[in-house]
Amino acid sequence: MQTELSPELINHPEGIEVKRLLSNCVHCGFCTATCPTYQLLGDELDGPRGRIYLIKQMAEGKKATTKTREHLDRCLTCRNCESTCPSGVQYGHLLDIGRKWAEEQTDARPVKERAVRWLLKEFVSRAELFTPAMTVGRLVKPLLPKVLKKKIPDLNPSSSKNYSVKDISPTQTMLMLNGCVQPGMFPQINAATQRVFRALGVQIIAPTQVGCCGALKFHLNDQESAKAQMKNNIDSWWPHIEHDKVTAIIMNASGCGVAVKDYGYILRDDPKYAEKAKLVSLLTKDVSELLLDFQSLIIERIGSTHDRNLVYHPPCTLQHGQKISGKVENLLTSLGVKVQLCADSHICCGSAGTYSILQASLSDQLREQKLNHLLNACESSGASEIVSGNVGCISQLQQDQVPVKHWIEVLDDLFYTSLKH
Repeated sequence: MQTELSPELINHPEGIEVKRLLSNCVHCGFCTATCPTYQLLGDELDGPRGRIYLIKQMAEGKKATTKTREHLDRCLTCRNCESTCPSGVQYGHLLDIGRKWAEEQTDARPVKERAVRWLLKEFVSRAELFTPAMTVGRLVKPLLPKVLKKKIPDLNPSSSKNYSVKDISPTQTMLMLNGCVQPGMFPQINAATQRVFRALGVQIIAPTQVGCCGALKFHLNDQESAKAQMKNNIDSWWPHIEHDKVTAIIMNASGCGVAVKDYGYILRDDPKYAEKAKLVSLLTKDVSELLLDFQSLIIERIGSTHDRNLVYHPPCTLQHGQKISGKVENLLTSLGVKVQLCADSHICCGSAGTYSILQASLSDQLREQKLNHLLNACESSGASEIVSGNVGCISQLQQDQVPVKHWIEVLDDLFYTSLKH
């Protein structure tokens, strides 16, 4: 796509980057076929190709309108379009700049909308505030309206399980991101992850100074604050990377994983952090990437004849953002677990970070579609549980018919059954 940058952007780093990103687009429209919002709304401007045109117009000097901002807001950032784009357009990076420009060029949002976005950025992204709030929420849950009850999952007693492998000493050291929302909503996920890796001889370090990965603020156009969070995490991890011979940074929430893997790109022009950020991104691995490397040892420890039947929902941030597919299914199947995918498993469930709050109507439609497919898959296959790999998806898909959990909890159950003392 040919782009003539406006005079003020010709020598601006963002303008140069947008022109580079736009140059790969050939207007083919394959992206619209897999875009959830285009499928729902049927508007070209609510699909990737239309949004790319809007960003191109801004790059060439046309001022954004509130309608421009609205069309960009409606994007889930699921990056399904990147998986289907034959030209390799890095749409996610392009959208981040386009949203920033649209925010800067348009009138202030309504007061209520600004207040909600501020609360999401300053409250949800801080575990020291969010976790106690979830604790209180569980205590008063019976008194809350239905819409709030849905947002507060019950605690899973599996977080108190314990097992060990006799005479095992650590052979590797890895860092782990606890996250900002996950410790409050689903603390059993981090607990299960630590138990599984300990049973495989991995020492886990989770520095308390590490906070939100930065994705929440970044995608809400508070990019400078997001970069500050990213730098804080790098500073907190760096002594361990230098002195503890860390082999990986474990991510058990794929939404955080795709963000941290992007640190090297986001901070590429920062003279102090560019090289550190690049190494942090290289060390960052989704839990499915790491555990597949331990596959033989896992089978040796717990066997390969476990009778369990489940439906797996692959998060967009894993299959499209990180381009990781098949690893979860491969690992669980090798242990004897029956794993099914539902119809349209490549389509977003509608969670998408804060999207389920800021674009509730579209999110609810996508949730309903996804749950219909997942529950149909459970019924046809006889599966008794749904698993995923991202806290947002797990929260979004909660309902009363079939339990939804992280797939690492299934592996944790298998270890517990085999190794409990």
